[in-house]
Amino acid sequence: MPQPPAAEPPLYLPPQLTAGHWQRAGRALLAKMLGEFAYEELIVPVETGTPVDAGAPTGTAAPAGAGAGAGSAAGADYLLKLPDAEYRFTARRGAYGSWFVDPATLHCTRPEGLDPLRLLTYARHTLGLRGDTTGHLVRELTATLIADAHLLATGLTAAELADLGHTELEGRQGGHPWIVPNKGRIGFSASDAARWAPEARTPRPLPWIAVHRRLAEYRGVPGLADPEQLYRRELDDPAALRAPLGPDAGDYLLLPVHPWQWDETVVPLFAPWIASGEIVPLAGDGDLRLPQQSIRSFFNHTRPERCTVKLPLAILNTLVWRGLPTERTLAAPAVTAWIHGLRDADPFLRDECRVVLLGEIASVTVDHPLYRELPEAPYQYKELLGAIWREPLGPALDPGERGRTLAALLQTGTDGRALAAELVARSGLTPAEWTGRLFAAMLPPLLHFLYRYGLVFSPHGENAVVLFDEHDVPVRLAVKDFVDDVNLSDQDLPELRALPAEVDAVLLREDPAGLCQFLHSGLFVGVYRYLAPLLEAQTGLPEEAFWTLLRTEVLRYQERFPALAGRFALFDLFRPRIDRLCLNRNRLLMDGYADRPQRPHAARHGTVPNALVPGGAAPLPGQRDRIVTPAP
Repeated sequence: MPQPPAAEPPLYLPPQLTAGHWQRAGRALLAKMLGEFAYEELIVPVETGTPVDAGAPTGTAAPAGAGAGAGSAAGADYLLKLPDAEYRFTARRGAYGSWFVDPATLHCTRPEGLDPLRLLTYARHTLGLRGDTTGHLVRELTATLIADAHLLATGLTAAELADLGHTELEGRQGGHPWIVPNKGRIGFSASDAARWAPEARTPRPLPWIAVHRRLAEYRGVPGLADPEQLYRRELDDPAALRAPLGPDAGDYLLLPVHPWQWDETVVPLFAPWIASGEIVPLAGDGDLRLPQQSIRSFFNHTRPERCTVKLPLAILNTLVWRGLPTERTLAAPAVTAWIHGLRDADPFLRDECRVVLLGEIASVTVDHPLYRELPEAPYQYKELLGAIWREPLGPALDPGERGRTLAALLQTGTDGRALAAELVARSGLTPAEWTGRLFAAMLPPLLHFLYRYGLVFSPHGENAVVLFDEHDVPVRLAVKDFVDDVNLSDQDLPELRALPAEVDAVLLREDPAGLCQFLHSGLFVGVYRYLAPLLEAQTGLPEEAFWTLLRTEVLRYQERFPALAGRFALFDLFRPRIDRLCLNRNRLLMDGYADRPQRPHAARHGTVPNALVPGGAAPLPGQRDRIVTPAP
C-alpha cells in the first residue's frame, strides 16, 4: 500500500520579525539613509530653523551597533523636499561635511514615510535611480532590515558587550557604518542568513573537498611551502580525511568549502570535473567555525589556535561579490612574507609598535578552466573556488590583552550606552587620555608603513583590530587582509625597488594623494567621523578635541622621524580638502547591480574639508545649503 508523503518542514520565519523590532530598525535605517545620502550630496536637505538640542538617541530608536549616537550635540532642523513627500528632522554636522540625523526627530508628510523602503519610492527620481537599481536596492535594504531587527531582538548592554571576546563580538556588530544596504547578502535566502550570517552567532562545521592538482595550486609562506606542513598543523588526521581518495591521494589538494557555495556554485559550475573525479567531496575536519563580519571568513571555534579560513562566496554584499580572485589568492602568502619581512627588519615596527600582522600564510586556488579563457566574463566567475588560511589573533595576544575590531567601538548596547563609553569608564582614564591612547596605538605603525615604505593598509573597521590591556586601555594594533587591501606608491621609492615580482604583479599602485586617501577614507572618514560624535555624546569629549588629538599624533610621529620630511611632503595628509569618496553613490548611480569584468571602485564626488587641518571639521560657509544636482 502506498505510503503517505512525508510532512513538509514548516516554513522558516525569522523570529525577530515583529512590528516593534521592524519599526525601530526602520527608523534607524531611515536616519542613516538621510545622513549618508546628504553626505554624498545625493540629496540636499535645507536648514529651516535655529539650532536645537537634538537629544541623545535613545536605546529604542536605533538597533544595537547602529552607531547613531552622533545626534546628541547641538543640531539644527532640516527639510528635505521630494516630489511626493517632505521630510523634517534634526541633524548635526560633523567632520568631513558629515550629517548625523537624530532618528527620534524624523517626520514625514506621508503616513508611511518613516518606512525607509518608502523613501526610495519617493526619492528615486531625485536620486536619478534606474528602475533595475531601485528594484534590487529594495531587496538589499529589506535584507539589511531583517538583520538589524535580529540585532535588536538579541542585543546586549554595553557592559555585556565589553565582556565578550573578539570572536563573540563579531556577531554583535551592526555592519559597515557608511554603506546603507550593509547586510544585503544577495544570494542568501532567509534561512541561509539564519545559518551563516555573523549575527546568527552559530558555530558550524565546514566540509572539505579534494581537488586534483591539474585544477588546483598551493602556495605557502616559508615553513609552509609544502601543503603537508599546513595539513599537519590544521588537521587532526590528514590521512583519515583523504582516505576516500585511495592510492591517488597525493595527486589532490585539500581545502574546506562553504556548504552554500558547494550547493549554489561549485556543483553547477564545476560539474564536469566532479563527474571526472577531479573534485571529490570529503567529510569535515571536526572543527566548528564561526563566521566573521565579512561572511566568507571563519574563526576556528573548536581550536582557536588554528587558522581563520577565508572562502569564496558568490554573494553580493556591500559593493562586491565575495569571491576570492585567482591571482590574489595565489599571491597571498608571498605578500604576507614580504610584509612580515618589512616589519621584522624594522625596530620601530617590531619592538616599539609591536604591530601584529595577521598574515595569509597559505592558499589553495582552483581556477575554472573555461572562465580563465574569458577575460570579458563577469569577475564573479573568476573567484569561485579556493581557500586562504590566515593567522589567528589569539596566539599573538599578551597575557591580559583583548582584541576588538575598530568597528566594534561604534556599537551601542540595548541600554543606549556606547561600548566605547563603557571602555573609557573601565580604563580609569579621562576621555581625552583614552582617545589619545587609541591614536597612539593605531597611528604610528600605519604612518610608518606609509612614510617609510610607501605602503598603506586599508585600516577600515574590520581590517583594524585594536588590542587592549587588562584595563581596557588601547595599547597596540593588529591588521589583516593584506592581499586584498594593501596598496603601494607609484613613485620610484628605494624601499620598493626590490619588491618580489609576485608581489609587484598583484598589489595595486596609487599616486601619493590616492595612497593618503586610504587613511583618510578607510580610517578617518570611514570610522573616526562616527566615533568622534559618539564620544562627544557619551563621554563629553568635544569633537574638536578629538580631531586635535588625532592631528597631534600625526605630528608627533613626524617629529620623531625628521629624516622622512620629504615623505611627509610627498604623502601630504594635511591638504585642506580631500576627495569625497562615495560608497552609496557607487551603488545607486555608478555600477548599480550590473555585472562587469573587474571589481568596482568607490565613486568620487567633489571634495570635503580635511578634519586634520584646524577648522576643517566644520562645514565651509554656505556648504549646508549649497544645491548640488545629483550625477546622472
